Amino acid sequence: QVQLVESGGGLVQAGGSLRLSCAASGSIFSINGMGWHRQAPGKQRELVAAITSGDRTNYADSAKGRFTISRDKAKNTVYLQMNSLKPEDTAVYYCNADYTIMKPGGLKADFGSWGQGTQVTVSS
Repeated sequence: QVQLVESGGGLVQAGGSLRLSCAASGSIFSINGMGWHRQAPGKQRELVAAITSGDRTNYADSAKGRFTISRDKAKNTVYLQMNSLKPEDTAVYYCNADYTIMKPGGLKADFGSWGQGTQVTVSS
């Protein structure tokens, strides 16, 4: 069983910064990609940023120029540095990971998991 544990959320004033972390643990053969999504009250969950195993990154338009996603492969951890935060960034931020496990007999299987979410609140 693979678990994703997020940390780093909190309350910050507009213009401030936060750094989110998400650590994956469990019987992981390889992590193929990790990302951050967010869900504001009454809205659908949306992609914020993602990073592939080859460190290719993808950002939502709302995050470009302000947020930076990075990962520490040795620690199976992904980070989201958020600068110049705005009240509209207020949401629960969820980490996700696509990974491969090694099954008995040497077979591989691909799965995806989500973290429990961390609240980010930006006051005006």
